[in-house]
Amino acid sequence: MTNLKRRTILAGIPAALTTILAGIPAALTTGALAACGSSTEEAAAGKPADLDAALEKGGKLTYWTWTPSGEDQAKAFMDQYPNVEVEVVNAGTATDEYTALQNAVAAGSGAPDVAQIEYYALQQFSLSDSLVDLTQYGFADLEDQYTASTWGAVNLGGIYGLPQDSGPMVMLYNQAVFDEFGIEVPTTWDEYVAAAQALHAADPGKYLTNDAGDPGFAQPLMWQAGGHPYTVDGTDVKIDLQDEGTRRWADMWNQMLEPGLLAPISTWSDDWWKALSDGTVSSLIIGAWMPGILEGSVPDGAGDWRVAPVPSYDGSPATAENGGSAQSVLKQSKDPALAAAFLRWLNSSEESVDVFLGSGGFPSTTADLTSEEFLSVAPEYFGGQKINEVLVAASENVVPGFEYLPYQVYANSVFPDTVGTAYTELSDLNAGLTAWQETLVTYGESQGFKVN
Repeated sequence: MTNLKRRTILAGIPAALTTILAGIPAALTTGALAACGSSTEEAAAGKPADLDAALEKGGKLTYWTWTPSGEDQAKAFMDQYPNVEVEVVNAGTATDEYTALQNAVAAGSGAPDVAQIEYYALQQFSLSDSLVDLTQYGFADLEDQYTASTWGAVNLGGIYGLPQDSGPMVMLYNQAVFDEFGIEVPTTWDEYVAAAQALHAADPGKYLTNDAGDPGFAQPLMWQAGGHPYTVDGTDVKIDLQDEGTRRWADMWNQMLEPGLLAPISTWSDDWWKALSDGTVSSLIIGAWMPGILEGSVPDGAGDWRVAPVPSYDGSPATAENGGSAQSVLKQSKDPALAAAFLRWLNSSEESVDVFLGSGGFPSTTADLTSEEFLSVAPEYFGGQKINEVLVAASENVVPGFEYLPYQVYANSVFPDTVGTAYTELSDLNAGLTAWQETLVTYGESQGFKVN
């Protein structure tokens, strides 16, 4: 599990950050894209490096991460490989780290050897030619160790990272509130909307869920609805935020947004935690990394909360990834083989994954997801429910084929100025999505992409 603060990146990035982001994508149309496109061929032509030899030789590495288990994982690594020294640096949560990372890439110095990067942002960094294609180190052979959705997120014409965690969406709900108001656990979105209407009608101070406008929440819901708003082929980008699946989500969500059935509370705010504690908000559509955070942050909910599959449009299992991140090796590393060896250990060794799981992480490694020990966990907080059975089932039902933009970090930053107005005005999301699309097309063209 990752630090809850890292999820704030998904709620929008300060507009000031766009000036930092703008410089790098523009370079993609010149040398950077060509270099990025050739890296896979170069890797395939070479021989896998002897990572074990690099570990034996040793050296110093810098690792940027906000993961709570990062320090303990690095310590376990150094205990096992005493010739290697790993300095763990929290360069800030995702927003701050991406700013620092972009600055270092632009300056040509100052980047770490290994950095944590969320899946949605990975393509932007890979296209700026700042990441090492790990194919040359034999990382393609590790594919079977990971879920299909997380592996697909790092396989971008080359292997540009190794998955750490995943976030298939599930529904967390307050059983006590549901029982009090006679609400059945919804399995379809129609049932979910009906439940929201019934709860708010019975008690106008209660809401089934909250949403104050969050691109990192909206886009997984588009994904789950079968939306494909972005198609990327090198510098050719297609944006259609009114495609069938995206509009399916918007039309459904409008049924709760426009009548005021969504609590206008920002996720991760103090008000949000209070609303979860006192029953004001009684369900969350959120990533599988959330149960441990809820247990640690909302003690008053002990015994009341449960986990269920996210509602779907026809009742059949379907979900999407909400969050999750990989670690990548930066091209500025002076010892990329050693950095790759550390990364291989970090996200594929049993010793490291055990430390990660001990901090409440939800893994991307299939061996852990299918282990009896993991599946049998039954926290008292969740009424003794074997919650990991539900979470793992979700990881197996992620709708395939969703893509993010090669400038998704920027795209998320302007979501509040476009789609965000629908939330403040309780108006049609489709109008906001159309405005967002116009902004993204203009920006992409200004950076040298061919956008239609």
